[in-house]
Amino acid sequence: MALKIISGAACFWSDMRQTLCATFVILALNYPALAQQPAAVPVGVAKAERKPIAKAGDFVGRVEAISRVEIRARVTGYLDGVLFKEGDLIKEGALLYRIEKGLFEAQVQQAEGALERSKAAKTLSALQLARAEDLVEKQVGTVVARDQAQATDQQAEGAVMTDEANLTTARINLSYTDIMSPITGKIGRTNITKGNVVSPGNGSLTVIVSQDPMYVTFPVSQREFLRAQAAGRKVDISDIKARLRFADGTTYQEEGSINFVDVQVDRATDTILARATFPNPAGALVDGQFVRIELETGKPQEKVVIPQAALIADQEGVYVFVVEDSKAVVRRVKPGDGIDTGVVIEQGLTGGDLVIVDGLLLVRPGSAVHATPARALNGS
Repeated sequence: MALKIISGAACFWSDMRQTLCATFVILALNYPALAQQPAAVPVGVAKAERKPIAKAGDFVGRVEAISRVEIRARVTGYLDGVLFKEGDLIKEGALLYRIEKGLFEAQVQQAEGALERSKAAKTLSALQLARAEDLVEKQVGTVVARDQAQATDQQAEGAVMTDEANLTTARINLSYTDIMSPITGKIGRTNITKGNVVSPGNGSLTVIVSQDPMYVTFPVSQREFLRAQAAGRKVDISDIKARLRFADGTTYQEEGSINFVDVQVDRATDTILARATFPNPAGALVDGQFVRIELETGKPQEKVVIPQAALIADQEGVYVFVVEDSKAVVRRVKPGDGIDTGVVIEQGLTGGDLVIVDGLLLVRPGSAVHATPARALNGS
């Protein structure tokens, strides 16, 4: 009433202020009513969507090359040349190292000479044997002489076989002076350079790993197998789809398939080793790399999916806020598996609900809200 008296007195001061005074009186009379209506809280919402979700398992795996070869010297000699660029893709049969050939070529020639001598000795022994047999038939030669000629001929034949084997060995050793790539793949750094002596005892000269396709091996716990058995499902590896995620969270574009499950359990870890094959046309998978592998089994089933940011936990469990009649309403939910930035809701939502994901700190049960699409979800 004091406000109204002051306003009325002011009206007598000037006719020009009459309109302002009337407005002031109206606001003063209605102030208690306005104070009882709090402003709606601005929130960002996302729709709970029903999506086809396949049953999946998440495991940690390691990328392995299907073929991995350590290149070693097979003869001893001076290294005459390194004929590749480290890190390059090498074709099968490509020349990698060359060992000095002179000594090995001489050994081949020496073996060829020895073979010629043994062949000549064999020719002579054969003639002597034939002459001794002829003399025995004419009863002018002795049986002892014939037997000695026969033994000499057999020894000559054995010498020919030995020298032929020595020549083959020398030629093989000569071929080992050119060290070729046995597979197609990427080659690592060289552990020895031109001018050094190499031998089988030097160990690995370099390593070549195949690139496409690649294996990913991963351990599967006994719990996972027992869970599958308890559900009455028979594990059929031909129906399992495999996908990869890298350490930075990005997803590998190519889809893989399971091709092997070990026949025994690792006693140290109580796990079974499984292996998947993935195409690697662009070389994105690297031998020894750690990845996460997701396995999908069975036909996809429709599930309600919401953003993980909408979940709130308290002593009673997990709940979300949904918008109903421009008010925030609590819904208790049962979350399931996570999918990218979302999570499957097993119970509590039916799909189509507007779930609050932004502005949760200012929201209270039953409070008025002003809902707009969440930017983080719409990408706007």
